[in-house]
Amino acid sequence: MSPQAKLIAGLGLLLGLSGCSITQTVEPVADNDIERICVEHNPDVLMDGFEPAVCELIEEQGLYTEVYQGERPVSCSHYLEYTANWRWDMAMYLSYADLKVFDQDGLEGRATYDARNGGGRMDKFGTTRSKIEPLIDELFGGADVGRQE
Repeated sequence: MSPQAKLIAGLGLLLGLSGCSITQTVEPVADNDIERICVEHNPDVLMDGFEPAVCELIEEQGLYTEVYQGERPVSCSHYLEYTANWRWDMAMYLSYADLKVFDQDGLEGRATYDARNGGGRMDKFGTTRSKIEPLIDELFGGADVGRQE
C-alpha cells in the first residue's frame, strides 16, 4: 500500500471514529437538607437490576431511598425519576440513562449517560452499575445530605 493510501485510510478511520462518543453530563444536587430520596418506579425500564442498583448507589451516598408507584407519597420532599435503555452489539450494554432529582420547586439535579453514538467504542460495554455509579456519586456528592446513622 502506498504512503498516500495509508494516510487516506488512516484519516478515514479517524474521521469514522470521531463520531463515536459516550457522554456523561451531571448537574449536581445542591440542596443542604436531604435525608431521603423517593424513587419513582419506571415500568418501562425492562432491566430488572437497574432500579435496585440506583437505590443502592444513592444509599451509599448516605441517603435513605423509598421506591413508590403511582402517586408520590406526601412525605417525599425529594424524588427521583429515571429512564434507561439498552442496545445489543455483540452483547447488551447500557446505551442511555437519565436520572432527574426534583424537590418541591422543580428540577434540583440531573445526571445523563449517553452511549447512543458510541458505536465503535469498546468502553460502552461493562456493568450497568459501573456506568451509573460515577453519575450518582457526582449527582449527590456535592450535597450536604442528612447522613444515615
